[in-house]
Amino acid sequence: MKKRISLIMCGLLTAGALFGCGSAAQTQTTAVDDSTETSGAEAVSSTDESTEAAEAEEQASAEPTEIKIWHDADEAIMQTIADNVNEALADKQITVSFEKKTGLTDQLKLYGNDAANGPDMYFYAHDSLGTFIEMGILSPIGDMADASVMGDLLPMTVEAGIYGDEQYLMPVYFETLLFLYNKELWNGDVPSSTEDLYKYMSANTDAAAGTYAVVNQHSTAYNVAPFINAFGGYIIDKDGNPGLNVQETKDAIEYNKKFAALQADGDYNTVTTLFNEKKAAAIIGGPWLISGIKDAGIDLGIKSLSDFTLPNGKGLAPYSGVQGIGVLKHAAENKKGAVAEVLRAVAAPEVGIALANNFNCAPANVKAYEDADVASNEMIMAMKTTADTAQPMPNIPQMSVMWDPAEKLLAAVNKSGEDVNTAAEEFEKQAETAIADMQ
Repeated sequence: MKKRISLIMCGLLTAGALFGCGSAAQTQTTAVDDSTETSGAEAVSSTDESTEAAEAEEQASAEPTEIKIWHDADEAIMQTIADNVNEALADKQITVSFEKKTGLTDQLKLYGNDAANGPDMYFYAHDSLGTFIEMGILSPIGDMADASVMGDLLPMTVEAGIYGDEQYLMPVYFETLLFLYNKELWNGDVPSSTEDLYKYMSANTDAAAGTYAVVNQHSTAYNVAPFINAFGGYIIDKDGNPGLNVQETKDAIEYNKKFAALQADGDYNTVTTLFNEKKAAAIIGGPWLISGIKDAGIDLGIKSLSDFTLPNGKGLAPYSGVQGIGVLKHAAENKKGAVAEVLRAVAAPEVGIALANNFNCAPANVKAYEDADVASNEMIMAMKTTADTAQPMPNIPQMSVMWDPAEKLLAAVNKSGEDVNTAAEEFEKQAETAIADMQ
């Protein structure tokens, strides 16, 4: 993340043909005697058997198809996806293979339109989607993944894969910021409002002694986004317009300032170390912190950020990063049927369940949360709750140049005490210049 971070139609057509045959047979037998009815039934049976035999023969004669998917993710996660998808597609003679590529973006720039040497699909975070689309290498997946597939997915994850009003990404799992706390150090219940959280922080922070109630990267845009989004502000909108100087953004930054004053001034490593060394009772972070927290022997509690209500009545709304599969144009043109089957298989709840139970990934498919083990996973369920308010990181190319001016604005306000209105105007202009330079 920003840590510098659908062949349903074939089935329907087949089912429709069978239903049509049955209806015709029934209509014909209504005007004849019992013997004719028997003959009609036999005809239907014979037709069914012939159809099934034809389908079996067609399937048996189908050419095996291999779908190559590039990624730069955890290979164990990719292998789990591959195992599940290949098992689901075994009788369709479709084989999926995942290949890890360092510098995936650069590799796709070189080979995205190369059917011989490039991949058919790729697995990556959604926020790079716009860059790949503008490169002209991706195909929309709307005609390969219909409502019967997309309808089971969390709306936030579906939204992450939309660019220019078309669906380009099949979401598989997601992650987002959470409120992580040390049960040994936290006194009483975790508050349900940001104002009560601030009161707790005021009473339980001793900066001089180096101990804190809550730590957060208070001048990192990704970590302040929960406030900005919930206030109705934005770093950049879907049309590529920066929003550093809109009133809602400024209000959020001003509100966050009082929390920042009670937090350690530090980067990712600083705040993570404070929490893992038990010098902070809580940290705003994501699932990527869990391994270190376990190693530190912390009795971890987890709360969704959306469970913290702002004075405006809205829950905090962090950014989310969605991992999923996109389709290269040449594959959509030459392997459309196989690609559609892969998209359906990778979106299945079984894939989400396996990823959740083995890697603590929050599934995109809502049916995966019906699994007893998934439903008992506190962190995964907290992320599912957060999906109600979380916003996908903008997937437009212009977002890549927004982190710097946004964080300079936060630093100016939180660290240098500059007036938010003055600073916002300055860094809005910097953002506009950076975006113009991209053209």
